[in-house]
This record gives sequence, structure tokens and C-alpha cells, in this order.
Amino acid sequence: MTRHRPNWLAGIGAVAWLLVVGVPIYVMLSITVQTREGYGDNGPISLPDTFTLANYTGVFAQGFGRYFLNTIVVTASVVAIVLLLVTPLAYAIVRSRSRLTGHVFRLFLLGLAIPAHAVVVPIFYLISTTGLYDNLLGVILPTAAFALPICALILSGAMRDITPDLYEAMAIDGATPTRVFLRLVLPLSRGGISTIAVFSALQAWNGFLFPLVLTQSDSTKVITLGLYNFQTQYGIDIPGLMAAVVLSMVPVLLVYLTARRALIQGLMGVGGK
Repeated sequence: MTRHRPNWLAGIGAVAWLLVVGVPIYVMLSITVQTREGYGDNGPISLPDTFTLANYTGVFAQGFGRYFLNTIVVTASVVAIVLLLVTPLAYAIVRSRSRLTGHVFRLFLLGLAIPAHAVVVPIFYLISTTGLYDNLLGVILPTAAFALPICALILSGAMRDITPDLYEAMAIDGATPTRVFLRLVLPLSRGGISTIAVFSALQAWNGFLFPLVLTQSDSTKVITLGLYNFQTQYGIDIPGLMAAVVLSMVPVLLVYLTARRALIQGLMGVGGK
């Protein structure tokens, strides 16, 4: 029987990485349950002398619930738009033999070379003239538009992993292109679909530029602007600010934990097969 010698170097590296990741999280969580006056008395990594949830309740008292709800609406809408548009677009890119489709796809990918900061003034003018300024829809549309090129690139790469034999088998069975798309392409592309869903969700959840430029009132602000406001409002109230940061991280963490396997498969280009 072969005995495997323990890899001490890998174990030490794993512990070191755990400390690098875990210590900042512990410090942040520890600060959120301490009072403003005494959170730093014994050092940042010391155990809390007191325990309070006042920082979390205070955050919601300052309107964080509204920011949280607005961010959920923006994120869910952006993900829905991206999935509805990119999945048939990627299917057409992969299956079409038309040169026009290839040229359109290359033109579409030019969006990857255009940063949002370079076109924020035209976007502001367009949103204002259409009456969508200070409206969540005015944030949703440009956020989804800037997520489309990279999502189309990712999903078309995942769909190209589907072998031609499977398409031929479906064609022999008399399947229409719509049936092929629904019964073959979508199930085998779930890794890529999960990838673009998580990517677009992160883009929308962490978005700052478009909400900053295209909204004004408190009723349309999102979490990123809310954190900015808390920072200027609290000043040196670090526990309150950290409580808001923790609350803003929870949905993103849950999304990642739910879709991590499909996300990794999609990034590896295996198409979820």
C-alpha cells in the first residue's frame, strides 16, 4: 500500500492564504458589532468588548433599505435584459454562415474598446432628452448595454463547444432551429449562461458612474451611492460604514456561492457539459 507524504508546503501556503483572506473579513465583521467610541481601543484584531446591532439598525434608519431595494431592481433588470438578448444573439453568431453576421459581431465587439467614461456626456444627454433622468430605467439601460459585448463574446465561445454532431442529430430528427436552441443549445450552455448572469449582476450591483450621473433624488439612489453618502455623513463613524459594506456584500456572496460551479465551468470554456 502506497503512503502519500503530506505536502507541508502546500498546507502552509493554504493557511497563509486563509489568513490573508480571513483576517480582513474578521476585522470588518468585528467592527460592525462594536460601538463608535470603543471599536479601536484594543486594536483592530482584538475580540470585541461589547456587542451591539445598533450599527445595522442605524444604517437602515438612514435609508439603506431603499438603496438596497433599488439596487436589486437594477441588478435583476440588467440580468434579465442581458439573458434575453445575448442568448439568441450568441446562437445566431455561432450557427449563422452569413458574412454579414460576422461583420455585425465584430462591430458589436467594438463596444469592448469604448469605456463608459468616454461616452458619459452623450449618455447623459440621451437619457435626459428621453425623460429617463432620475429614473431607475435610465440606469438600467446603459448598464445593460455596456455588459452586452463581453457577455456575447463569453456565451458565443461557450456555444462553440457544442459539437456539430449534436446539431446534425437534431436536424435528422426534424428539429426546427427554435427547438434546437431550446432543447440543445440552452441546456449545454448553462455554464456560459451562468457566467454572463453573474458578470452582468456584478456590473449592475457595483455600478457607480451611471447612478452618479443619471440619478439625483434619494428615492432612486443605489447602494454604491448610499455607501458614498454614509461615508460623508458618518465621517469617522467606521462601525456604521462597515455595517453598510457588510450588508451590500451579502447578496453578491450568495450569488457566487449558488453559481460558483457553473461559473467556473463557463470561464473554462467547457459550456457546462
